[in-house]
Amino acid sequence: MATPPNFATSIYAALQHSAATKPQRTALTYLQTGDADEQARCISYTDLLAGVTQAANLFAQLGGVGVGVAYLLPSLVETHFVLWGAETSGYAVPLNPFLTTEQIEELVRASGAKILVTVGAAAPEVWHKSLAVQQRIEGLQLVCVGPQGPSGAAIDFVQALAEQPADALHFTPAQGEQICAYFHTGGTTGVPKLVGHSHRNQLTAARGAMHMLAISEDDCVTNGMPLFHVGGSIATSLAFFLAGANVVMLSGLGFRNPAMVRNIWRIVERYQVSVLGAVPTAMASLLATPVDGDLSSLRYGLTGAALCPANVSRRFTEVTGKALHELLGMTETGGVTAADPVGGQATPGSVGYAIPESQIRVRRRLADGSLGDDCAAGEIGVLFVQGHNVSPGYLDASQNAGVFQEHGLNTGDLAYLDSAGKLFIAGRSKDLIIRSAHNIDPLMIEAAFTNHPSVAAAAAVGQPDRYAGELPVVFIVLNDPHTDLDALQAHAQAHIAERPAWPKSIHVLDALPVTAVGKPFKPALRAEAAVRLLEPMLRNLLEDDTLTVTASEGGKRGLDVHVRANGLSPAQHTKLREELDGYAFAWTLSH
Repeated sequence: MATPPNFATSIYAALQHSAATKPQRTALTYLQTGDADEQARCISYTDLLAGVTQAANLFAQLGGVGVGVAYLLPSLVETHFVLWGAETSGYAVPLNPFLTTEQIEELVRASGAKILVTVGAAAPEVWHKSLAVQQRIEGLQLVCVGPQGPSGAAIDFVQALAEQPADALHFTPAQGEQICAYFHTGGTTGVPKLVGHSHRNQLTAARGAMHMLAISEDDCVTNGMPLFHVGGSIATSLAFFLAGANVVMLSGLGFRNPAMVRNIWRIVERYQVSVLGAVPTAMASLLATPVDGDLSSLRYGLTGAALCPANVSRRFTEVTGKALHELLGMTETGGVTAADPVGGQATPGSVGYAIPESQIRVRRRLADGSLGDDCAAGEIGVLFVQGHNVSPGYLDASQNAGVFQEHGLNTGDLAYLDSAGKLFIAGRSKDLIIRSAHNIDPLMIEAAFTNHPSVAAAAAVGQPDRYAGELPVVFIVLNDPHTDLDALQAHAQAHIAERPAWPKSIHVLDALPVTAVGKPFKPALRAEAAVRLLEPMLRNLLEDDTLTVTASEGGKRGLDVHVRANGLSPAQHTKLREELDGYAFAWTLSH
């Protein structure tokens, strides 16, 4: 098992170590098409360090040591230069390019960043957002990767980089407990929630992943996640950089690029991929692609960011002959919290054990909402994390209450430990909707409906989905029963900033179920959303109009679904199992 470079106290020192010990090994392989005849762009560890050094020198020159650097970039080699260079010269503020202009402005302004790195003509929409933000924030310097778009002027990143020394920094970099990044959570809330990362947080998380996943310099991992997400930047980049491994970047869009999915098995063969990394939704798409390559280089699969359906784990082993290991990562824990360790028996559904230098506890929730003693094995409680990977908190300290407490992190996730101490995520106490690893806050959806005069009340929840894990749906109470729902949907979409947050369907109720204090009781609505999806779908699938479905929130997978049917044939039972195993919930059948 690889030994972490424990001496490194900064991101830059860790990259220096890899460049000194594996100078000519490939750090990054960038693919644009994935075709067999593509000439991939390969960057050695020497090249990676040089690019990071030049970027850090550039940012320090533009804004001074300690400057904040925000970026709106696809996953490029240059994005790595920007991210790690910003963390060396000051702090990085990675931003989702799909956010609205208003959200981007709010996050940049809140972070105090003085530089915004963006992409130009290759992504006109992002370019125009960047120009708008620059115009609204006085003194914000715009830097462009690639040809610039029209109607604006920016510093040419590649040209400016070439003018900087690549052999040494001209300042002393930050390290240890100093802040190196602010990653934003979600993206659909009105108030920015920026999570602080120190060098120690990120290095602890990355070293922990390297240790738990037995990563070595001989490994090659697919990275299809964006570099504004801790999964793409820490778990499947920095952790592998520490070991001197090869990170294969699957174009600027990752697995959102259909070519990467279509060509995945040839990519595995050609680049001798040993770790196939993908979030559950992307992994399901990969496993549906016919195998047309040699998979003998694979050691295991790696997934995380959302609950993994049982059939994805099973299918991975059927297709590759290897185990699929799950990882739990959070923005508030530097990117990695726990992992199902490689080298032992993989446990489908489990995210394994806490990484080194950290501790996980499952604690009872008390009547007043506070956390009490630790739960017994198998007992569901709230996940609490302590250790050097835990963030120092949100940039806005007023948001820390109830989250960062008792020298640790109250995750809000519901979980349990088995008798061996392995961790299982059983749901969440928070109301977030998680669509393909993207966090959606329901409040904005609800506000978009309740600001319409025909809507008396609204509650948005996640409905199970085989591909995305969850899709947002909304339950409403109408003032006017004759309201045109199509017009109402169009109204809501115009007020919901992100397209992924647009509700899949609208369900009209006479009244919302409420708690004792009058708030919408969302566990009942999540269960109702599941029933409304599953019952008609299963009746049609099995050609059985007497089949019934009930659901309740809770249990070991967050949602318990019960199917009642009469006299299913073996073929019908197989169809039922294959369909329901594609979801992340637990289910049972009775006759």
